[in-house]
Amino acid sequence: MKFVSAIIKPFKLDEVREALSNIGVQGITVTEVKGFGRQKGHTELYRGAEYVVDFLPKVKLEVAIKDELLDQVVDAIEKSAATGKIGDGKIFIFNLEQVYRIRTGETGEEAL
Repeated sequence: MKFVSAIIKPFKLDEVREALSNIGVQGITVTEVKGFGRQKGHTELYRGAEYVVDFLPKVKLEVAIKDELLDQVVDAIEKSAATGKIGDGKIFIFNLEQVYRIRTGETGEEAL
């Protein structure tokens, strides 16, 4: 089993969610986060004063999947989240040791 964590631009969330649903991913967790990489933020004008926004709004997706789905999930996220511009995000993949479904007590892939 794998745990996939992806940081994407907020306006791409619906496209990524739909792409994941189309390949059979049943559930994702979404968190609004802030951060920066190569983008390094930007300056904004507010009431005549200019200030620097260091951390940009992003969305963090987390999904637990079977090993067989990994390539499809990565491909779906890459294609649906891409704009071709700096700040499109990153995908992180972790090995997932065990999963428990609290309600039923199922474990492993059955709990996914």
